[in-house]
Amino acid sequence: MSAVTAVDVVLDRSSPIPLYFQVARQIESAIERGELLPGQRLDNEIDLADRFGLSRPTLRKAIEELVAKGLLVRKRGVGTQVVQGQLNRPVELSSLHDDLTKTLQRPSTRVISCGMVPADAEVSLALGVPAGETVLAIERVRLARDEPLALMRNWLPAAFSDITSEALTQRGLYELMRAVGVHMRIANQRIGAIAASPAQARLLGAKRGAPLLTMERITYDDTGAPVELGRHVYRAETYTFQTTVVGR
Repeated sequence: MSAVTAVDVVLDRSSPIPLYFQVARQIESAIERGELLPGQRLDNEIDLADRFGLSRPTLRKAIEELVAKGLLVRKRGVGTQVVQGQLNRPVELSSLHDDLTKTLQRPSTRVISCGMVPADAEVSLALGVPAGETVLAIERVRLARDEPLALMRNWLPAAFSDITSEALTQRGLYELMRAVGVHMRIANQRIGAIAASPAQARLLGAKRGAPLLTMERITYDDTGAPVELGRHVYRAETYTFQTTVVGR
């Protein structure tokens, strides 16, 4: 069991923002920055209320706000713990490994398979190669803080055949592609949702039929050539896509 974690907040009692909300937002920020890690326990509510100079109902409301967001969980006999929060990922041409690294989520990779296979009709169409031509096929589980987050399948032209399972456990796929001089410029991307199959549930540590977000992407380099087909699924409770919509 993780040690009890002290939390520091600074309250502005002259602000129109409710005190409970100030507490909740600062604890949430500490979780986002990685200062509070999954599994760590907070001080009990009495101690926290005393330290912050708040009433217990006010402190309790702050905790309930974070429990409702899925950032904290109350466990009988254990106390209040930090849980794995959602990764809020912008919809842009970046790799999941890079995004997790930037947000201090300690990414790691479990490679299921990596090798050359004949391109089926869908892969050949996406990558612009003849059906049956060999392409590099990769399947991985991406983890954040040792928790499964995404099941990722990618197909790349044969020019990337030197990418190995060992390299994929150490570095992100896009980083490896950039290292050989490929400049990814644009992608067509489609986002959806499915229910987890038995195999997907097993690999992601989810329940069979649990909601999963899906993303399919065809990426092109700066010459306009397709360099990647990606089909990924994400645990919906730990992952969101974020985009900005502009009016015409």
